[in-house]
Amino acid sequence: MTIKRVYLIAGELSGDLLGGGLMRELKARHPHIEFRGIGGPRMLAQGIDSRFALETLSIMGLVEVLKHLPGLIKVRRALKADALAWRPDVMIGIDAPDFNLGLERQLREAGIPTAHYVSPTVWAWRQGRVKGIARSVDVMLTLLPFEAAFYRRHQVPVVFVGHPLADELPLENDRFQARDALGLVQNQPVLALLPGSRANEIRFLGATFLEAAEQLCQTRPGLQVVIPAATPARYQELEALLTEYPALKAAVRLLDGQAREAMVASDVVLLTSGTAALEAMLCHRPMLVAYKLAPASYWLLSRLVKSEWISLPNLIARETLVPELIQEQATSTAISQQMNEMLDDPDGRAALETRFAELHAGLQRNASARAAEAIDALVARRPLTEVADDFIQ
Repeated sequence: MTIKRVYLIAGELSGDLLGGGLMRELKARHPHIEFRGIGGPRMLAQGIDSRFALETLSIMGLVEVLKHLPGLIKVRRALKADALAWRPDVMIGIDAPDFNLGLERQLREAGIPTAHYVSPTVWAWRQGRVKGIARSVDVMLTLLPFEAAFYRRHQVPVVFVGHPLADELPLENDRFQARDALGLVQNQPVLALLPGSRANEIRFLGATFLEAAEQLCQTRPGLQVVIPAATPARYQELEALLTEYPALKAAVRLLDGQAREAMVASDVVLLTSGTAALEAMLCHRPMLVAYKLAPASYWLLSRLVKSEWISLPNLIARETLVPELIQEQATSTAISQQMNEMLDDPDGRAALETRFAELHAGLQRNASARAAEAIDALVARRPLTEVADDFIQ
């Protein structure tokens, strides 16, 4: 069955990455396919007609979402009307569950098949949400195997597709080549510092990260610090923030993008939780994860979240491989102390790089192609179990 129209909605850059790969695979199967919804640079490059800017949905924290709720409701209402008028063969929400699942349910009730790509953290908190998910989607596409196991237990149709980043990044990389490409000194240590892709992450962690880097540079005069800015807006914010830390001027190289190159070139990575932590794992680099929210948002989340970890490397491994500093723990002094310990332990870093390479190999599943095949099966109303024997985990 030919798929002619697909409605996709991504909420941030990580979703745009997934959407771009899925669109590419769907186009290979259906050359005349059309896409509409919300997407960022990668999805725009694949031809999506984006009805709103990607950052429309990129709001971090419960309290922050409440502040923007009237606008988000208006956007969702507009997208519902647009999708119903356009009549796609399928609607795919990519992450952004608080926004997408409600829209998916409305469109499913109107007779449009729906899929959700990237499981919400329902396995970690508010597990009762799975009932609403079952009413919203015809299939859940998960990136990680432990997520698929949760949905099987709750009898929600699920396909474990693997993670596209694991497919995209090589199992072997070259630290020396990456340093050459970035103009870094080969025999001096490198810290990759990634304070986040959203404005609120820079707001809550930008200064803390730079203070920690300043402390590290004081104890390690040869340390090189590379800071890849996720977007032009983040570049401007970080550039302005760096003017408050003149002691870092000689050590810091602010990059326009190039996050992967920065991580591969590094000895250690300092970052916020999220997809960046997974990417650092897939670059096989030791890391420290720090995360802060608005106090009210953290207060609410700390009472709801049941998971032992927040970072994806630890969740995938089901053990603490990566140190996590959350909220009040995430001080510049605590961060610099932990990073110093990591830099002083080359054997520990080498062992962790080997472990990360093993986890990387386990996640390589040709995810975008598998996700596209699952969408084909959904639209054609074929049983998902027919897609492949190892599709349903």
